[in-house]
Amino acid sequence: LVRDAGSEVLPLSPVGGSVLGARAAMLAGVSGSIAAASTIADLTLELLAKLAFTALGLVWLVHLRPGSPFAWPVVLGLAAACVVTAGFVLAQRRGALVADWLAVRLGRGWAERTAAGAAALQASLERVYRLRGGLWRGFALHLACWIGGAGEAWIALQLIDAPLPVGSVLVVESLVYAVRTVAVVVPNAVGVQEGAYIVVGAAFGLSPQTALALSLIKRARDLAIGLPAIGVWQAVESGRFWRRAALRRKP
Repeated sequence: LVRDAGSEVLPLSPVGGSVLGARAAMLAGVSGSIAAASTIADLTLELLAKLAFTALGLVWLVHLRPGSPFAWPVVLGLAAACVVTAGFVLAQRRGALVADWLAVRLGRGWAERTAAGAAALQASLERVYRLRGGLWRGFALHLACWIGGAGEAWIALQLIDAPLPVGSVLVVESLVYAVRTVAVVVPNAVGVQEGAYIVVGAAFGLSPQTALALSLIKRARDLAIGLPAIGVWQAVESGRFWRRAALRRKP
């Protein structure tokens, strides 16, 4: 919850939200290397599930709109995303080599400590990636959540009296979140999400007003879930800070 809130509520990129999520895991007693490794692995699973969700949306797009102008850009974007994802996975598998290279060239002191931390992270990543059953279940859960998000949008459109078929909503959601993935550097995808809903939704009969309303419903959901999560996390962090300060003041 803290990780998603950091990405969707605070003016941070998804990377910043992931750092907050790993920090929250550490406050729950998870070691730093395991918190970082599990966050990285989970982000990888989420990205792979998003690619599968986009591919599913592409199949439905071709089925519903064989001559759609969105098809080829989605195909090219999906291919590029697969290459980037493969590089991300390879970097995780070869991270220890990079740490060793840095240690040799940057010398002793902080570089060695950095390399030691990177080696610990690499060992934790290898430990996580040996849990094959858990990885497959994590992937399936992420994919189910992406598809569930399309169901959420379908219900929202029903409630605002602008119904669309389930297949059409699936395509709209998959394309919108594919655009959001490309615009990962934009905090909270502000403007990007709204523009994507308007452009993609128009191809399936949604008026600009309805598309914007759907995007704002999603934003409201993020705030309703994210703000309490951030508040609880801040309360825990503050309590921990003041307890440490009290211990330092004791003679």
